[in-house]
Amino acid sequence: MRRSLTTLAIVLVTIPIGIGWRMLPLGLPWFFYKYGGSFLWAVALYWFIATLLPKLYPIALATISALAALIIEFSRLVPEPAIDAFRLTLAGQLILGRFFSFKNIAAYLLAIAFSAVLDRYLSPGRSFGKTVRLSVP
Repeated sequence: MRRSLTTLAIVLVTIPIGIGWRMLPLGLPWFFYKYGGSFLWAVALYWFIATLLPKLYPIALATISALAALIIEFSRLVPEPAIDAFRLTLAGQLILGRFFSFKNIAAYLLAIAFSAVLDRYLSPGRSFGKTVRLSVP
């Protein structure tokens, strides 16, 4: 329960930071404005999945998060009228985005890796996954 509350708190802090990053006139250089928002989106995605699946190891959470981010990014290439209409709304832009970009994928994967490493250090005693010990004869 404590882990779920911690991960939920991280999501609830990350989302307004990400929205502010994209919506407020912070005067950020374009690169940081564009990819910082993508980075924060993927951080929120990782911690949201960690909230839903608190018993998973960071490597499993990172894998699920990366797959979800890739599915969402590649879905932009497939026209679907109802989803495309949602993408035109503010919520749709923030959740699903509007345009496909390989550079966004790089930002997502970097953010998810960052989140998994942070998760490992925020949860002492948890590792990236189960360790397999091989015995040497």
